[in-house]
Amino acid sequence: MIAFVSGQVAALAPDSAVVEVGGIGFAVQCTPNTLSGLRAGREARLATSLVVREDSLTLYGFADEDERQTFELLQTASGVGPRLAQAMLAVHSPDALRRAVATADEKSLMAVPGIGKKGAQKLLLELKDRLGEPLGTGGPAIGTSVTAGWRDQLHAALIGLGYATREADEAVAAVAPQAEAAEGAPQVGHLLKAALQTLNRAR
Repeated sequence: MIAFVSGQVAALAPDSAVVEVGGIGFAVQCTPNTLSGLRAGREARLATSLVVREDSLTLYGFADEDERQTFELLQTASGVGPRLAQAMLAVHSPDALRRAVATADEKSLMAVPGIGKKGAQKLLLELKDRLGEPLGTGGPAIGTSVTAGWRDQLHAALIGLGYATREADEAVAAVAPQAEAAEGAPQVGHLLKAALQTLNRAR
């Protein structure tokens, strides 16, 4: 297993990063939260989880070990693969997920694309004794303040979660007043949650 990669960030995409390690570029699938902390040309260290399939090897990267462990624990629930586990971490921090499970908060899980009411109820039952107790205050999954380009980051995050370009455009427009009213730089994490709520109401 590849436990982590450490090296210079060679490239960034809406849902992945390429980290150069010993002359080899590792393509790592990441959540918007993890990507927001990376900069092309700078050094980075990502905790990783290698998912092996018959026709592919996919490396998933995380900002810290807690995210990686939560990613792997989520997949112990039936019906949860790496893509859905990553989507859950894109919307919620590990501690927010632990809190949602501990308090049987269906709505929090239903904010994740691909999880409906029955799916949320099933996950609450299966994950109850697996994720553990919340560790702290558990802020939003994506709490990084950005000085510019929140529209691009939010749009890329929505596309990465599987929404169509048109849906992402409409969601960005819907939360624009909230972003413009914020004091200082808007936080992409708060905007993503608001955008997801808008999209869920539209469906």
